[in-house]
Amino acid sequence: MAPATYTKLIRFLQEDLAISPASIAVAERRGDKQRQRDKDPNSLPMVLWQYGLVSLEQLDKIFDWLAQAY
Repeated sequence: MAPATYTKLIRFLQEDLAISPASIAVAERRGDKQRQRDKDPNSLPMVLWQYGLVSLEQLDKIFDWLAQAY
């Protein structure tokens, strides 16, 4: 994911979905290991969901946003 797109994603998570910066930071730390293993830079939404930091409805909105961003 391009740095500019990642920045926009973080802004979307915080402003539109009201996900706290602390929750995002937790997912980023946990996701680092998963990204290294899976070689997937787009794992942040799944890590947020796996750790219960977003609902399935929010996850769906994140994927919709990502689909439009690409």
